[in-house]
Amino acid sequence: MAVSANSGLDRIETASRDEITALQLDRLRWSVDHAYRNVEHYRKVYDQAGVHPSDIRTLDDLRRFPFLNKSDLRDHYPFGLFAVPRERVVRIHASSGTTGKPTVVGYTQRDIDTWAGLVARSIFAAGGRAGDIVHVAYGYGLFTGGLGAHYGAERLGCSVVPVSGGQTEKQVQLITDFQPRVIMVTPSYMLTIAEEFERRGLDSTGCSLQVGIFGAEPWTGSMRSEIERRMGIDAVDIYGLSEVMGPGVGSECIETKDGLVLWEDHFYPEVIDPDTGEVLPDGEEGELVLTSLTKEALPVIRYRTRDRTRLLPPSARSMRRLGRINGRTDDMLIIRGVNVFPSQIEEIVLKERVFTPNYLIEVGRSGHMDAMTVHVEWPATGAVDPSARTAAAARLAHHVKSSVGISVQVVVADPGTLERSAGKARRVVDRRTP
Repeated sequence: MAVSANSGLDRIETASRDEITALQLDRLRWSVDHAYRNVEHYRKVYDQAGVHPSDIRTLDDLRRFPFLNKSDLRDHYPFGLFAVPRERVVRIHASSGTTGKPTVVGYTQRDIDTWAGLVARSIFAAGGRAGDIVHVAYGYGLFTGGLGAHYGAERLGCSVVPVSGGQTEKQVQLITDFQPRVIMVTPSYMLTIAEEFERRGLDSTGCSLQVGIFGAEPWTGSMRSEIERRMGIDAVDIYGLSEVMGPGVGSECIETKDGLVLWEDHFYPEVIDPDTGEVLPDGEEGELVLTSLTKEALPVIRYRTRDRTRLLPPSARSMRRLGRINGRTDDMLIIRGVNVFPSQIEEIVLKERVFTPNYLIEVGRSGHMDAMTVHVEWPATGAVDPSARTAAAARLAHHVKSSVGISVQVVVADPGTLERSAGKARRVVDRRTP
């Protein structure tokens, strides 16, 4: 299944469409049955909907089955959707959720092997090769980015430098000293690294890097061009979600850079109308829905990703591609690779019991990095001592950092000055370029 040091492409990457769909159908039947037999949630909602795994005779039959939502994962926190005994789970990752509880995902050893193989396949598609030094600047820990990239690069036969995020000066020093050919990092942080090269008077375009594999946050074609111009590399996209697996669900191919090849032998895609739930034809933009075909510990059947995209025909590989992710169908923000929900911020503001319930989240750019400012309002009955406001703002920023995982600026407005609304309150102003 995995890309080896010598084999190049997996055979399935150049298989006929009939071979791919036959494999998908076989694996889909197994995955839906596995979920139904081993997870109470799936058994309950499928019985209520009057569907059964035996009803799947064609791939189109999947659309009769209910969706899985992020709220379902939160409702069954932490291990309620696991389809294997907890003792068989060899690793647990988590991503942020809307209520302070993270979304928990688990992996059997086979899941870990599959994941490493798909990231290896993705790195190969992006231009990485066995023997390359790969500089991994994604965060390590509960976030799936760092370890996902790490294991995949090792599987391909690369030498991994596990730098993780931050310490920009050290990042540049290690790139200069170790001479990596590939870097895996968020696109916004890549530009910060480029600025550090320039600050130190170093030629960023003349460094050893040739390939950058970027994910964990949306980025535009203009950012790709800027990265390629300033670093002298090929900038290639990688896609994944913690709930579905992590990075490596899809990857661009360096020879075309025309959209993410979705690895359809492990994930079955649908694009739906986000309002009606109806499946849309290939080429029409809607919400991406993914079904895992081989996951053991946490199968996801018709998971609503909330990412807006469209399915495109194959090009460099035999599998379909995803168009550029054009935002989301919910209110989730992605700030420096971290999922942030306005409701998370609201909960923290209200817990402080210092400010009024009115708040505004402002998202912008500080250089090439996302920046978030939380505007809160001082109560009319509050103390007038400016030091009290400063201390309260510092506490709120600390609690946001501790709970959500990002640093924010807190601005305390005078009483009654934040915008009011008679209808739906405007809680977010996103000033980033679409």
